[in-house]
Amino acid sequence: MVRREDQVRGCSIENLTLNLRWLSGMSGITDVPLNFWVKKYIVGKIKFGLKLNDINDTIIKGYDDTKGKKRNMAKKTVEKTLNIDNILFNCRDYLRAARNSGSFFEKRDMMLTLVFLRFIGEKYEDGVEKLKQTLKEQGLNPEDENIRAAFFDDATFADGTYNLPLEARWSTIISTPAPQLNVALDTALQRLEEEDPQLKGCFVKGTFTARNLAANDIKKIVDEVNKISHKTFGEEKDLIGRVYEYFLKEFAVNATKEEGEFYTPHDVVQLIAAMIEPYDGTLYDPCCGSGGMFIQSAELVKSKQGNLNGINVYGQEKEPATYRLAKMNLALRGISHNLGDEADSSFTHDLHKGLYFNYIMANPPFNLKGWYNENLKNDARWSDYVTPPESNANYAWILHMLSHLKPADGVAGFLLANGALNDSDTLEIRKKLIQNDKVEAIIVLPRELFITTDISVTLWILNQNKKGGNYHDRKLRSREHEILFMDLRQWTENPVKGESKKKVRLITEQIEKAATIYHAWQSEGTDGTNYAIPEFYRSVGIDEIESKGWALTPSKYIEFIDHDLEIDYEKEMARIQSEMKEIMKQEKKSQQMLEDAFRGIGYGID
Repeated sequence: MVRREDQVRGCSIENLTLNLRWLSGMSGITDVPLNFWVKKYIVGKIKFGLKLNDINDTIIKGYDDTKGKKRNMAKKTVEKTLNIDNILFNCRDYLRAARNSGSFFEKRDMMLTLVFLRFIGEKYEDGVEKLKQTLKEQGLNPEDENIRAAFFDDATFADGTYNLPLEARWSTIISTPAPQLNVALDTALQRLEEEDPQLKGCFVKGTFTARNLAANDIKKIVDEVNKISHKTFGEEKDLIGRVYEYFLKEFAVNATKEEGEFYTPHDVVQLIAAMIEPYDGTLYDPCCGSGGMFIQSAELVKSKQGNLNGINVYGQEKEPATYRLAKMNLALRGISHNLGDEADSSFTHDLHKGLYFNYIMANPPFNLKGWYNENLKNDARWSDYVTPPESNANYAWILHMLSHLKPADGVAGFLLANGALNDSDTLEIRKKLIQNDKVEAIIVLPRELFITTDISVTLWILNQNKKGGNYHDRKLRSREHEILFMDLRQWTENPVKGESKKKVRLITEQIEKAATIYHAWQSEGTDGTNYAIPEFYRSVGIDEIESKGWALTPSKYIEFIDHDLEIDYEKEMARIQSEMKEIMKQEKKSQQMLEDAFRGIGYGID
């Protein structure tokens, strides 16, 4: 878009007219005659011998002044609104300015840990208040000493809320004097690990005392975090992951996808969950990151059946900091989980070897290098195929996940870079996956969904049972030797505001539409040989895929239309002609108005 200040510079009469009229509109005084502005901004300046260009610049200065006033007014309005980005921005600045605040990773660990303590503490306080209300409804006095001993000293909460020791409660932390805060925070973390085995390994020992921020600095940060409330910002969202995403963007040091420092957008996770419906049984993510896949899946399960008792979560994460983040995130949500006893690579040290899962959801590092060592050469995970190329882990991830799917009916949904659809060095593996009927759907996503990468991404769905039967109260037909291809690259009409780079999102209606297309294709009564909409989706048989060299690129199968052939040339040229006539008419009118304005003050320019 051309900026207004660029558009109006120059000394033509038309530009002068435009500038004066536009400034009149910016002032909000639209009923003042144009010659008022002529006198104010031109005649007054001519007395001082200014040239036409100088006059134009003076008008632009008036525009800048007016714009500045409006910007300041808008700023004051924004400052009244509590916004999590503003809070995190303040914390970031405090950390940057503080002495001994450490590296990007140490800053991030401090912030994530503080947010975790804030949220888990607030949930505890809410749990206590709900318990008090329940006791009152049953005619009991929650302030009675015996009642408190029976119900509150070792409280149990049905929703997974932690019964926090006194030292770990946010009310204790926020009331601690500033000089003692670093010690109090590390004591809180130690007590949490002592009280609950699920929290073991969540925190770095000495997170706060090792850095030992000045009393004033740590107090300012704690007070800022105190403004964050899960009631306002995180009841239904992966807020720990949201904070993580913020610090990746703001500090962005070594935060590359290949190194595992990556955050999967909520809408992408929701799309995968809506497709494969992980409502019950076991769910696995071999590169679980911050645990976002589990969080969003848990929300879907709760919306469908009200609780999480039917789902068991398993995962693994290579990066120690991200492993701790995932454990915090899941603990905060009350989601029971098994992420193994340590952070390690799913390739070289599979912590869940021999286990099979109902569902797998994953966003592996794209095009990962350096994953291979000689011990993996004859690994059982690819013994039925060929060893994946050392140069790229995409197909190693596919075969790893396939090895963990329940043989009878396991379903996997995961993301890979588009290059995996037709890589020449993985042709034999891809061919056998298709021949063995493991690939069910290939969905190309909009390019700008991710903040930290511009790589075009595809959602793959593998299914161990394409023969049909009952699935989540739906009757499925046989889809043997069929693959559904879907292209969502045109879904870019929902931009995300306030990002430093272009980003779009999938809205709920789009996610539901994509899931409906996939589920309808699976269902009894659908003719897979004629299931298609040009430029959107198409069901394709194995013979056609073989004829295209076993490529899984959707554009090779989905029909695309040359819309240039649809243009009515005569009609389009008539429209352009009409618009140009109107523009020229307006230009003549503007010139006449300027001439009239000068004539009205006695300085005709005829």
